[in-house]
Amino acid sequence: MRAFFSLLLCAAILLGAQNPHHIEIYAGSLKTLKNSVTISGDVVVVYGDYTLFAKRAKYDKQKGVLELFDGVRVSAQNRYKILGDYAKLDLKEKKRLFKPFYMYEERSRVWLSARKGCVIEKNIDISSGVVSGCDPKDPLWQIEFSSSNYNAQTKWLNLYNTVLYIYDIPVFYTPYFGYSLDTTRRTGLLTPSFGYSSSEGIFYQQPFYIAEQSWWDLEFDPQIRTQRGRGIYGAFRFVDSKYSSGILRYGYFVENSEYYVANNLANQQHYGINFDYKNSNFLAGMFGVEAKGQSVIYIETENMNDVDYINLATNDTTKNATPSQTISRANIFYNTDKNYFATYLKYYVDLTSSTNDTTLQQLPSLQYHRYIDTVWKNHLLYNFNVKSTYLYRRVGTKALETDFEIPITLHTTLFDEYLDLSYQTNLNGKYTDFQNENNVTQNPYKDGYAMRNFHRVSLGTQLTKPYKEYIHSFGVLAAYTRSGFDIRDGFYSEYEGVDCNDPTNKDVCAFYNISDMQESLSLGFSQYLFNKKGKQILYHRLSDIIADPTDANQTIGELESELDWYVTEHIRLYNDTLYNFNAHDISKLFNKIAYDNEGWHLSLSHFLKKNFTTGKRTSYVTSALSYRYAPHYSYDFKYDYDLENRLKKRAEIGFLYDKRCWTFGLRYSENNRPILTNDNKASSVFDRYIYVSIVLKPLMKQTDSNFFGVRLPKTLKGN
Repeated sequence: MRAFFSLLLCAAILLGAQNPHHIEIYAGSLKTLKNSVTISGDVVVVYGDYTLFAKRAKYDKQKGVLELFDGVRVSAQNRYKILGDYAKLDLKEKKRLFKPFYMYEERSRVWLSARKGCVIEKNIDISSGVVSGCDPKDPLWQIEFSSSNYNAQTKWLNLYNTVLYIYDIPVFYTPYFGYSLDTTRRTGLLTPSFGYSSSEGIFYQQPFYIAEQSWWDLEFDPQIRTQRGRGIYGAFRFVDSKYSSGILRYGYFVENSEYYVANNLANQQHYGINFDYKNSNFLAGMFGVEAKGQSVIYIETENMNDVDYINLATNDTTKNATPSQTISRANIFYNTDKNYFATYLKYYVDLTSSTNDTTLQQLPSLQYHRYIDTVWKNHLLYNFNVKSTYLYRRVGTKALETDFEIPITLHTTLFDEYLDLSYQTNLNGKYTDFQNENNVTQNPYKDGYAMRNFHRVSLGTQLTKPYKEYIHSFGVLAAYTRSGFDIRDGFYSEYEGVDCNDPTNKDVCAFYNISDMQESLSLGFSQYLFNKKGKQILYHRLSDIIADPTDANQTIGELESELDWYVTEHIRLYNDTLYNFNAHDISKLFNKIAYDNEGWHLSLSHFLKKNFTTGKRTSYVTSALSYRYAPHYSYDFKYDYDLENRLKKRAEIGFLYDKRCWTFGLRYSENNRPILTNDNKASSVFDRYIYVSIVLKPLMKQTDSNFFGVRLPKTLKGN
């Protein structure tokens, strides 16, 4: 029978009267000689948070020293294990010595092997050794160090005089390397990113993360580009209630004078701020009111002085979306089953211009919407919508616009619900109150209103029939629209029929945002094909508008054909085509083909758009090819080209080797990014990069910041 031996070491012997310790020893046999106890036969020692295993042990009762021999294993709080041939526990001094020392952290799967390790309280001092996250038998990478220490409470590991080995090849040395084996949020340095550019010099960014409380964190991302300048980006994230959270992003960068002058930039300083916030129940969260409806605040703001604020946020501009205009918005609404109340604020920033004074802003809009309601056995449907918007700008005419709309629909079915028949009358109106600037004396806009209604009759059907292998569904819809009365006064009477395709009418058309109602016949057809498992095989839609048959110039509108076809299980074809009968030409065309099978993914698309009034054409192709070989190797290729301007927009080729404990990537990239020059013109810079990515798992996480980027010589191109 297995023997049990338990010792209670009192405070007078161990730690004084304040902290008595209880030690339990389980073993196959034991022998006692005066103050010495010899223990053998699969020894198990339970001491505080530690559980120790060994073949044999020796305990000195007078000195309070426990020694363990042969195959020593230690488990602490089920988080890491320490293995060795010898261990010594000084219970009086609370010291533990292990020779040799081997520690394995189960959660992060990081192991550390050293000549010896000494544990005092929560700290472990470790002599020379190696650390890795790979298979200990044949690690792909390991870090060799001269000394180390580990805090079991904070789970922070410090390594000194470290050399990184890839297999047996030394590739990197640093006098210090620190890392947390804990996955919880904590304050500290994040993974840096660095690179080289022939025009900007050495790039280095070192993020710093602050997380002192559970409801917020703060990140600082200072960066330096030795030949260009220096700056700082960052983010403040917070959760202020169970309904709401937000993030504030910011950035500031100062150009060196030489770079600023040489590149003819519009601004020497680039700065901006972004704020996103959402509260899904602000009445309860802010005012303690438990309303039946949905109350939401949504804020998404962007403000920057030019587009380089976006370009400088990272060393990889291919990851940036650089629009010509940004929109900041704040939406507040209260929504019930019947009613919708809302206010919107929209602020636009033109990134292609150095001034934003003439840009119209919507500050604010107020809206009330009454959802569709029915009467007369659901045959009569009606709803109501009214919206008022203040159009503001610092320079130029301002206006207060109010719109309303009341649609009423009468609906029924015929022939045992095979046909749907409906009649709709729609009344809408607009009133605009202009606020002209004092300097607008030649042709100030007059206050005006427009009130109109139109009638629409529609007839359609939707039929579905199952077959042995497929399910087919198709629908046909025909709708005839005719205008009713049309009353206009003031601004809307004076500028009736204005040509908004003419650039000289740009300011007028910013306010004249109504379209003339034409008598028209709309025809539409759609069909779906599903397999017996319910997966879509084909979707096809045709639609056309036959407008105003009395006008020879507007006989037929544009015919649109949309097709989404899974040619096989792995090949998908998509097409969207608009044909203009008046111009006898295609006005818009988009084609895309994709292939996905056995590690291969291919997509090729072409977009074409023609403006028959201005003669402007847009035509470009995008392509992407990737291949994943086995579970560890992947290859990528991307190429985008502007056919109309004969300009390469982007080219990229890359390779990635990914295993459990490390990732290596190599990528060459070319990218055409926009800038704003000093002459207030939008231009572009053609960048070429080489990116090298090395991720040592789990010491690093694979993100864009792990890339080492080398930017090759650049060229300037005007848009």
